[in-house]
Amino acid sequence: MSAAALVGEVRLRIPAKPEYITLCRLALTGISRLRPLGDETLADLKLALTEACSNSVRHAYATGDGSVDIRYELHPDRLVIEVVDDGGGFDPAEPGGQAPGDELAEGGLGIAIIRSIADDVEIGAGEDGRGSRLRFVKVLDG
Repeated sequence: MSAAALVGEVRLRIPAKPEYITLCRLALTGISRLRPLGDETLADLKLALTEACSNSVRHAYATGDGSVDIRYELHPDRLVIEVVDDGGGFDPAEPGGQAPGDELAEGGLGIAIIRSIADDVEIGAGEDGRGSRLRFVKVLDG
């Protein structure tokens, strides 16, 4: 899809602290007003986004200091959400996408939840090779 087909893009940077994840969800709700989504679709996307942001908040920064960048791209036929941090990264092959050596904790099924909701999921290192990048796409009904 060309850039001209992009309906809207929003970028958000939050501190890597759990209390800021609500802002990510609120931004998604605002974006859904540009292209109305069904209630179930919006709820599913909020869940996937919460899981993606929670992974960065929980695992990226050992000291608790850092930020998480969220980019929302709204296209006529899909919504793309990308969550990036500069932290320690994680191994998506580990159970629940946990950092190596972590116990499978409550919420440890985040990657599986995201995969079940999204139509496409990419997980890897950030652009500069540091941190983590999780990108997911939800195809929207016409």
